[in-house]
Amino acid sequence: MRILIIEDNHDLATNVCEYLEERGHSVTAAEDGLTGLRLAVHNSYDAIALDLILPGMNGIALCRALRNEAGKDTPVLMLTARDSVEDRVNGLDAGADDYVVKPFALREVEARLRALGRRAATGRDGTQRLQVADLVFDTGSLKVARGGREIELPPIPMRILELLMKSSPRVVPRGDIEAVIWGDSLPDSDPLRAHLYVLRSAIDRPGEPPLLHTLRGRGYRLADADAL
Repeated sequence: MRILIIEDNHDLATNVCEYLEERGHSVTAAEDGLTGLRLAVHNSYDAIALDLILPGMNGIALCRALRNEAGKDTPVLMLTARDSVEDRVNGLDAGADDYVVKPFALREVEARLRALGRRAATGRDGTQRLQVADLVFDTGSLKVARGGREIELPPIPMRILELLMKSSPRVVPRGDIEAVIWGDSLPDSDPLRAHLYVLRSAIDRPGEPPLLHTLRGRGYRLADADAL
């Protein structure tokens, strides 16, 4: 894999780069946000490991610029020392695909980067129009709308939405969602909660009948409550 590491801690960046290179990856490193953004825009990478706190431009601003201004869909793994739900949600809202919390195991970072690279390379098979109540998801164009309102979603909440819509109105156990998103590389923290928060906030606005339902101890269901 071709991997870009954007991390201002020189020792940490060196350790990550050496570990990945020993395992056959081609690695480029940047120690500030502006350099990292320039490299990410002008070069092709299979995945990017991005620190949240950087000189010049922080990881949130960099990720937004990469997605919204440069139009690049390179998978991004956020590296953060902050483990609050708000910080994780901010990263996912900015366009990050996944995250790990410092201190992390180098083995986990590689596993997550590999998983992101596989998902990006595999893509989606065919086009399908999914609909639950007034929520519509075109899997070919990756466009989501509810009642005519267009909805922007980061990649992982979008994959969760696709799984829940295809399963609707069946309850999907938490473990099934985690297996689809992370496979065997389940993180030590609880990223699913943050991704579901992003998804719920996007599709269930105030005044709209809720579609995403949590069934405590059982899992999650996407369905029109009136139709249950």
